[in-house]
Formats: sequence, structure tokens, C-alpha cells
Amino acid sequence: MIITKENAPHLRRKATVTRMMVDVLIALAPTLIFSLIVYPINTLVTYTISVFIMLSAEFVFIGLTHMFPKDGVKRTFKEKFIHSYKGTFTQNNFLSAAISAVIFTLIMPVAMKLPDGSIIPPIYPAIVGSLVGIVLGKLVFGGLGQNIFNPAVVGMLFAKLCFGSTYVYYADTWFFKMPDAVSGATPLGLINDGALSNITEYQTFDLFFGRIPGTLGEVYKITILIGLVYLLVRRSADFRIVVSYLGTFTVLTLVAGLALLGLGTGINPFSFTLYSLLSGGVLFGATFMLTDPVTSPINPPSRVIYGMVAALITVFIRLFAALPEGVGFSILLSNMIAVVLDHYEWSNPRFNWKNILAMSLIVIVGALITFLALMYGGVYHG
Repeated sequence: MIITKENAPHLRRKATVTRMMVDVLIALAPTLIFSLIVYPINTLVTYTISVFIMLSAEFVFIGLTHMFPKDGVKRTFKEKFIHSYKGTFTQNNFLSAAISAVIFTLIMPVAMKLPDGSIIPPIYPAIVGSLVGIVLGKLVFGGLGQNIFNPAVVGMLFAKLCFGSTYVYYADTWFFKMPDAVSGATPLGLINDGALSNITEYQTFDLFFGRIPGTLGEVYKITILIGLVYLLVRRSADFRIVVSYLGTFTVLTLVAGLALLGLGTGINPFSFTLYSLLSGGVLFGATFMLTDPVTSPINPPSRVIYGMVAALITVFIRLFAALPEGVGFSILLSNMIAVVLDHYEWSNPRFNWKNILAMSLIVIVGALITFLALMYGGVYHG
């Protein structure tokens, strides 16, 4: 028997990593194009910066890790260049960096406000975030196929921690004008601030087509769903992760809606659930970030648990933390446990009573905590 060592992503069907990456870029294209149509300058500036920095960092990394050993032999620059890059910087390196750059662009804010009050594209966050994302989120782990975190999410969260106070999530365009009643608040901001009476200001149609304040790409649910269908049909995204994440998120949010109804808010639990699904980065994260084959588990049961845990963390952060959005943090925390879920001592490629019990407990315990915390924990102060 011959044992072959290969880097992630590990595929269990007849497909190539290159084809999967091309599929992801194709799936991202509708959202990126629509973002370019609505915010042409801001999207183009953010994308140009991020793709340039990420590709440059990837190129430099390959060169540094494939240099000639220090053996005292003098060589020309051409010889050094050919040795470092011939057969090492492949189309997969290019596609991987390009995908991270597109995702990073689409989860960045529309603009940023300078101290003098002027509004500009998010230039500084894009520079810092894309560099940190590709270096600390990917290259320090060994590069392509070795990273445990999603680089785009690492960069986005770092940039948000550094520049979040300057972020602007809306701008009046031909496509969308801000309702006066909500004073520029994002849909999730209304929930997090306890302003549940104002969530009707954003209709389902507006949430679905992206006529709301938010990031450059996460708001366009119609284009995200088109990309999701394409990835699932092409089998370039695992439906188990998508279904387990969205299903768990829906159940827990519905429980939260029932608890809020019990508190006398007058909120329709089903409308609240749909509103939560179409707000923020839930659909985008489930489609393009959680399904990343490098940072997600290998075994099918582990992937289901992975999606459920991510949904649980998302709901808890949204409802009980100071931040209105929990998708980014939930993805990174789930990335951390992916390798634990695949540990050989308890991981199983087939579904059995043990992993089914674990899945059931995640939903049941999560629902109980959500309901009791909202009803009796004094979390909601509306």
C-alpha cells in the first residue's frame, strides 16, 4: 500500500482544488458585481487594495519559503527567482488569495468617516485588514491549505476592532435611501439596541434585495442565494454545513422570538426569525465562509456539529453580547474546534447514536438557555 501525503482541502470525490476555487469565484461574482453597481468607487477601491495586498503577500511568502539554502554559492537574480517560483507559485495560490480578497471586500463597510467629517472609501481598514488577514490568518500557518482560520474573517475582525468607530454602513444611492425613522441604524442594530418596535421599518423585500444599510456585499441576499445554489449544485460547498447552520440558527431564533413575545413586546416570532435570517452576514457566512474546505472538518457528522456550534455562537453573540453581529466571531471560534471535532478518538465518518445525541443536545440546551435568559435573565430591557 502506498500512502500519499496531501495538503488540505481533502476531497473525497473526483474534483480538483482548482475547480472548486473557480466555482467559489463564480458564486461570488453576482454579489461582487451588484456591489460594484450600487457602490462602484467604494467597492472598486476596497477590492483593488485587498487583492493587491493579499496577492503580493502570497507571492513574497512563496519566494521566501523557497529560497536557495545559504551554501556560499553566488547566483544571479534570475536563477534565484526561477528557483523560488518555478512550480511553487501556482494558479491555486493566485485563486486562493483572490477568493480571500473578494470575501474580505464584501464584508467590509460601505465607507469610513475621517476626523474632519469627510466620508471616504474604507481605505485604511482595507489596507490593515487585508494584510493582517492574509499574514496572520494564513501565511503564519504555512500558507495554502495549512491555515486553521478563515483569512478574510481574521482581517475583517481586526480592521473592525481598529477602525470600527469610523465605519459608515450606508450611503444614499439610486438603489437605496435611508428611512428617517431608523436614523441610519442597521437592521441588527435595532435588535441589539432593543428597538424592536422599529424593525418593521425594513420590509422583507428590502432585506432580501439589500435595500438596507450594511456591508458592501452581505446585504444582497438574492445574489448570495444564487451563489449558494450554484455551489451546492456543483458540490463545491457541503450542504451539511449550510443546512445545520441555518437550521439551528432558525430554531434558536424562533425560540428567542417566542420568549420576546412572552415578554409582551408584541413581536411576531416568525417575522422576527425571518428578519434575523435576512439581517447581517448569516447567509453570506453560511455560503462562503463556513463552507471553506480548509478550515472546516472532514467527516460528515463533524461538519454537521460544526455548523450547529457556529449557529449557537452566532445567536448567543447577537442576543446576549454587546456586538450586534456574531457571524465573524462564530466562524473563527468554530474554526478553532474543527480539528477537535475530527480527532480520531471520537470522530466517526458515519452517523451514530453518539454524534446524533451531541447534535440534539446542542439544539435543546441552546434553546433552553436562550429562552430562560430572555424570559428570566433580565437580558432584554426594551
